Amino acid sequence: MRKLHAAASVALALALAGCGSSGLNRARPDEFAVARQAPLVIPPDYALVPPQPGAPRPQEVGASTQALQAMFGGEAQRSASERAAVSQAGGNAAADTGVRSALADPDTNVVDKGSTTQDIIAAPEGDGQAARTTP
Repeated sequence: MRKLHAAASVALALALAGCGSSGLNRARPDEFAVARQAPLVIPPDYALVPPQPGAPRPQEVGASTQALQAMFGGEAQRSASERAAVSQAGGNAAADTGVRSALADPDTNVVDKGSTTQDIIAAPEGDGQAARTTP
């Protein structure tokens, strides 16, 4: 039992000796001196114009534009395959500006989707509880 206590105390002494500085002081790099700080420089932009009274700020964007940019991320570049598909579908042509007038024209051909579709469209809003059928 005494040998066990002696061995444990020697192991403890060696473990604690590793924690202290034993004269082998290693030179470590200073982590704050790794990168140099560039001096501050005033940019040479002297084309600044004072604002006009009552004029809107140029950096401000309308609320609807900000909402569209937040939701969709602004204009995205299309890939080559997407551009080819859009051009084959006629997407590069200008949209007809009078398309809403043409839809109200009596000569416009429409597809009859049946009474079920008309019933669904004309159904009142609700949670669907009134839509139950009786057997």
